[in-house]
Amino acid sequence: MITPSLKAGLAQLRALADFIDQGSGNASFVYYDSAKPESVLIPADDTAKLATLTLPKPCFSRLNEDSIELKPTNDVLALKTGTVVWARLFNANGDAVADLEMGADIILNSYDIVMGATQRLDSIILKPVI
Repeated sequence: MITPSLKAGLAQLRALADFIDQGSGNASFVYYDSAKPESVLIPADDTAKLATLTLPKPCFSRLNEDSIELKPTNDVLALKTGTVVWARLFNANGDAVADLEMGADIILNSYDIVMGATQRLDSIILKPVI
């Protein structure tokens, strides 16, 4: 495994933000209440979808000393009641970019979602693996 310097890791994350914006739509995080697939190449179970949170375009907000920050998502209403187990990040072209585990990769105030409740990611900070 290659372990980049902090500066190189931040450059990689900045390039990732640009990749997330590629496409005619907007990038999004989709919350699921099912088990996380082994790979982003495995389609997610659409019946397990709890909410789709859309990022503005461009999604990049700023470069910090040790991270990059993305802009907040829009406000959306939860599609159904459930507990968020994981999320998939899609780029603006609808391509799966990354799968994220709740509690490890994404920290929420509550992982229990009620149908019709407003969902939003206010602070999205990505840190490089160094």
